[in-house]
Amino acid sequence: MKPPPAHGLVNQLIALTLLLLAFSGSLGLGAVWVRQEISQTANRSRLLEGRVANIEHRLDEVNADVAAAVNPDVLLQQNQAMRLGLVSPRETQVRRVEQSPELLLAQRHNREAFSLNAASPVRDQPPVFRLVTASLR
Repeated sequence: MKPPPAHGLVNQLIALTLLLLAFSGSLGLGAVWVRQEISQTANRSRLLEGRVANIEHRLDEVNADVAAAVNPDVLLQQNQAMRLGLVSPRETQVRRVEQSPELLLAQRHNREAFSLNAASPVRDQPPVFRLVTASLR
C-alpha cells in the first residue's frame, strides 16, 4: 500500500484551517452580538430606573402636599378663611375601630348576601342570591 499523495494532506489541512477560522469567527461574532444586547438592555434598564426615580420623587411631593393639606392647623385656618363654621368633633362623636375598616365595611355590606331573605321571592324558581365582592388592597 502506498501512502496518500502529499498535496491531498495539504488540501485537508487547508480545509480544516478554513473551517476552524469560520467557526472561531462565528463565535466571535456571536460574542459581539451578545455584548451589544447586554449594552442595549443596560441602557433600557438605566432609562427605566430614571423614570422610576422621577415618579417616586413626584409621588413624594404629592404625599407632602396631602400631608400639608390634612394638617389640622391648616384645616382650621381654611375653615376660618372660608367662614364654614365647622368645629372639631367631640370625643363622644369619635368611634375607634380596632380592626381593618375595609374588612368591617365589607362584612356589613355583605352580611345578608347569603341569607334566605335575600333570595328571590318568585315561587317555582330556585332562590337567586346576590353576591357583592369587596376590594381589599
